[in-house]
Amino acid sequence: MPARETPTPARRDAHRNRQRLLECARRAFAERGAEAPLDGIARDAGLVVGTLYRHFPTRLDLLCAVLEPKLRDVLDEVEAAAALEDPWAAFSGLLEVLCEAQAGDRAFGDFLARRFSGDDRIEAAHDEICVLAQRVLGRAQEAGVVRRDVTGADLFLVLWAGGHLAEATRHVAPSMWRRHVYVAMDGFRASERLDLPEHAWDAGELSRAIAAPGTQAAAKP
Repeated sequence: MPARETPTPARRDAHRNRQRLLECARRAFAERGAEAPLDGIARDAGLVVGTLYRHFPTRLDLLCAVLEPKLRDVLDEVEAAAALEDPWAAFSGLLEVLCEAQAGDRAFGDFLARRFSGDDRIEAAHDEICVLAQRVLGRAQEAGVVRRDVTGADLFLVLWAGGHLAEATRHVAPSMWRRHVYVAMDGFRASERLDLPEHAWDAGELSRAIAAPGTQAAAKP
């Protein structure tokens, strides 16, 4: 067998710098979202921002490198929840997986809200989650366990609200979002339901709400 090539000191340094940048970016994006300052990430890693750009030429490159491992895990969990035989267990399980994934991770919340785009793999993961969520919702409605007037936008609004609650309470009650989500899930049940006072949003109304003043601004490259 050919001898294994020994990494040069320069390569070892480059690998170590990349790992430090990813570790610091993961913390910064989780705490501050997709708009976290890149120069602060480089500084936390003990590096100059030029080193960051050599490894990750754009903000999107860094975001994708940080999010991809988590997205693979979340997709596996979403698929496992969607495959549950019981329609209510699948529905509630999927919602809880997504809420838990964004609790304490503002960048993942930004991903769910599509506040950054441009990478085919990120877009494909988002589309896959949306398709699975719609399929699970439809199956639960067909089984009569989730009310018929619930839409995919309603599920996202629970995620959106849960994300803000998790952020507001993370230092005093980091699991309080679970109470909110369980109360909301009870509201989705088909039995003993109240008539909803507002119409269901379509995709356009949801997108406008996400982009409205007061919501988190989109990240810039």
